Amino acid sequence: MGDLGPLIATVLPVLNEEKHIEACLTSLMHQTLDSHKHMVMVLDGGSSDATCSIVTRMIEVSRESNGPRIELHENPGRFVADARNLALRLLPQSVQYTVELIGHSTFDEDHLQLRLEEWNEFETLYSEPIGAVGVKVLPREGEQSMVESWIEGSLASPLGSGDGQFSSFTQRSETQIPAFAMHSRTALEKVGGWDPFFITSQDSELSMRLIDAGFIITRTPNTHVRMVKRSSLAKWWKMGHRYGFWRSKVLRKHPSRARFREFLPLIGLLLTVFFFLSIGLFLIACYATVLAIEGVRKAFTSRRISSLFGVPLCLFLLHTSFSIGLIDGMLRRGRAPSDR
Repeated sequence: MGDLGPLIATVLPVLNEEKHIEACLTSLMHQTLDSHKHMVMVLDGGSSDATCSIVTRMIEVSRESNGPRIELHENPGRFVADARNLALRLLPQSVQYTVELIGHSTFDEDHLQLRLEEWNEFETLYSEPIGAVGVKVLPREGEQSMVESWIEGSLASPLGSGDGQFSSFTQRSETQIPAFAMHSRTALEKVGGWDPFFITSQDSELSMRLIDAGFIITRTPNTHVRMVKRSSLAKWWKMGHRYGFWRSKVLRKHPSRARFREFLPLIGLLLTVFFFLSIGLFLIACYATVLAIEGVRKAFTSRRISSLFGVPLCLFLLHTSFSIGLIDGMLRRGRAPSDR
């Protein structure tokens, strides 16, 4: 089947990515994988900037340089799940794997080749079918702003991302949260693709259904995606709230997805309020001490003195926004976030 057309399709839902989309597509155009085995499908959710014109220009550049086939489609549903489901319907039948990426990310030139090799390796390790293989997420290339360095330090902290999509794992393993996964098209079609109800955390929810359907979800440290993350404290707060909000929705649909550590900030907040008159100040002092120690550690490892207070601040914002988001998600059905 793969000889009749592309074997892998990179699916890129985008919205107002004029600052980053050219670098993303350039990375995909210069892969070591045979360009005839790979295609790129960009699905625009209503960009009001120059995103579409840049993509159109890159389509011509790729065609003239004998690069991979790049297509641009309108995504009437606007959101990520809608875009990926649309791609699943539009992709050529030859496509067996989809790579789920975003417009503000870049990749090494052997990225897709390593994706295939890792998939084949996992198939030798498991008797059950592989549903998805995720990769590591690294910071963007280039000098980071001060706030970006704080955010990266928070995500690299065990008090931040934990074992989530920004985990700094070092071995192949099974996971429930594969970052930027390559999916089996057969697996996706079997479970009906992404649930469009989930504006965020749609990948976590999909993974739960894949696992329930008997597929193995894995991750590998042997290749990575470089991702542009939030660059301001306001956007960092919005991200934390959004992830908490939609995480509660995933947990209501898939209670087995719950992990105790996700609720620790919320539990700490409730305990502090409840025991405030007796030991509340002690709990606050303990929490502040832990954050301060982490700030010292990050300042030392990053050699940025500003991390001494910046990383604790970002961790505090993450914990509080995520916890408030969890509560909000339990009470409200939800609406589109403003920081996609």
